[in-house]
Amino acid sequence: MDIKEIQSLIKFVAKSGANEVKLEMEDIKITIKTGSERTEVSYQPAPVMAAPQVIQATPVETPSETPNNTSAPDSDNDSKYVTIKSPIIGTLYRKPSPDKPLFVEVGSTINVGDTVCIIEAMKLFNEIESEVSGTIVKVLIDDSSPVEFDQPLFLVDPS
Repeated sequence: MDIKEIQSLIKFVAKSGANEVKLEMEDIKITIKTGSERTEVSYQPAPVMAAPQVIQATPVETPSETPNNTSAPDSDNDSKYVTIKSPIIGTLYRKPSPDKPLFVEVGSTINVGDTVCIIEAMKLFNEIESEVSGTIVKVLIDDSSPVEFDQPLFLVDPS
């Protein structure tokens, strides 16, 4: 089981309303506990003769806990910008295909409804559209990188 499958499982359990889910397979044990405040995940590799892969699972914040500010280190300068955030977890692609140009880059002018990137989640490619018009000031994520729910992706100057 890879990290993408674990992330998808966490998202599914959080949406299902279950309080606790335990999954035991030949090589791993995963326990996902959800509550009104946050989701906790524990991961234990089961004892096997071959060397197991080590995956570190961290608690996932629910949307109610997520702060509404940007995660950029220079947030004082970025406070006048609008942040485009990831609506889902998955893998972000900045191009429609490897041989095509980027959807947007720093300095690109965008309008409401323009596609800024694609996020692949569970083998589905979801076009992420801008909800604001303006100019891309900063790209906060690299191409082909995993993204979390509500993770900042782009900073846009709406003026």
